[in-house]
Amino acid sequence: QVQLVESGGGLVQPGGSLRLSCAASGTIYEINTMGWYRQAPGKERELVATISSSGSITDAESMKGRFTISRDNAKMTVYLQMSSLKPEDTAVYYCYATIATSRVNWSRGYWGQGTQVTVSS
Repeated sequence: QVQLVESGGGLVQPGGSLRLSCAASGTIYEINTMGWYRQAPGKERELVATISSSGSITDAESMKGRFTISRDNAKMTVYLQMSSLKPEDTAVYYCYATIATSRVNWSRGYWGQGTQVTVSS
């Protein structure tokens, strides 16, 4: 009943930029935190950045200054602007959001299906 749909992944050269988007849809009463995680081959899923409904950001130290998270609450969409991309940024990027589906339900976490980002020359 809740879907998170990512877009914007692809192949980019080192030093390039990409912008990921993730739109939430379905039966949604309230969206709290939205964010991005990534998982490289053979590695565990790791935090990229999250942003609260009020705009408070938590982001990974290794990506500070290169990645910027933002959200449009009216569009129920979170964005990840990535610049100065490196080969080690290659991973599947997953959207995550904590969503309440009604006034009486607790928020729970939802994941998108993931979008591949490949940084290679």
